[in-house]
Amino acid sequence: MNSILSDIEKLTQAGSTAIEISSSLEMLEAARVEFLGRKGKVAELMPQLASLSLEDKRVVGPAMNELKARLESLFETKRQTLVDKALADKEELFKDFDVTAYRKRQTEGSLHPYTHVRTLVTNFFNSIGFQIADGPEVESEFYNFEALNIPAHHPARDMQDTFFLTAPSLVMRTHTSNVQIHTMQKYTPPIAIISMGRVYRHEATDASHDCMFQQLEGMFIDKNVSLAHVIATMKLFLQTFLEDKNLKLRVRPGYFPFVEPGIEIDASCPFCTNGCSTCKHSRWIEMVGAGLIHPNVLKAGGVDPHAYRGFAFGFGLTRLVMLKYGISDIRLLHSSSVEFLKQF
Repeated sequence: MNSILSDIEKLTQAGSTAIEISSSLEMLEAARVEFLGRKGKVAELMPQLASLSLEDKRVVGPAMNELKARLESLFETKRQTLVDKALADKEELFKDFDVTAYRKRQTEGSLHPYTHVRTLVTNFFNSIGFQIADGPEVESEFYNFEALNIPAHHPARDMQDTFFLTAPSLVMRTHTSNVQIHTMQKYTPPIAIISMGRVYRHEATDASHDCMFQQLEGMFIDKNVSLAHVIATMKLFLQTFLEDKNLKLRVRPGYFPFVEPGIEIDASCPFCTNGCSTCKHSRWIEMVGAGLIHPNVLKAGGVDPHAYRGFAFGFGLTRLVMLKYGISDIRLLHSSSVEFLKQF
């Protein structure tokens, strides 16, 4: 009996200490399970009562009940203390929080329509083997004009209102065609590239014109290239981009100094069947200028025009964006208007 009473005393001290040092509800629960749980240390003493005499049971039984009651009381007191402390800490944390204060609605960002279209264009041309190329926006007159078969006396220079810089022979590029020459000088055919980027024209700004806009340029150089290749490529691209498998093309002669022959390609209006404001009630929308690369341009790029031929095409990327999303005013694309941009 003395041994059991000694164990009860030790458990009283150990259990009381474990409960008192608990600094969190998790630690307190662990102490409860260790001492008061169904398989805890107090429960482990119970079987020893069976081996005691009736007289000893009258002494040990109440001692065990007192042990259990004491630990349960200490546990409940400590639990309430920890709960009160947690509430007090939370109140302290939020004591300066004003639930009536105005909270500005959180805004969400979105991709610019240019970004959406550039992604669509890149995915399409990558899928048919074209690589992405880039070039400088501040360009020499050689790459912007002479190498593209536009010498100083050429009347085509009057077609493009150029921003000339104070540094000699430097301009803000008027088209992305300069990338063609840089690419030809850097790589050996076969070459298949597209380039997208800003171009600059000295033009008055209105709903359909701006002094800065974006172009999409493409070039393919190999042997035995013909106009059929560029027309087929443009048809597949436009059908994919405008999501219209029934889209038809109309090919007209066109003049561009850097291609010969040159063509202009119109697409049947994807928005109507009898004419609308987008196609100016003509049922056709002017889309792209293209043609076979002029031999002089191939020579300027270091490509033998007797061994290779190529085609080039150019879109107004800004125009593609406006067509894709039905944007009527080019100025919206550069306005940074949140109301406009959040639509995308």
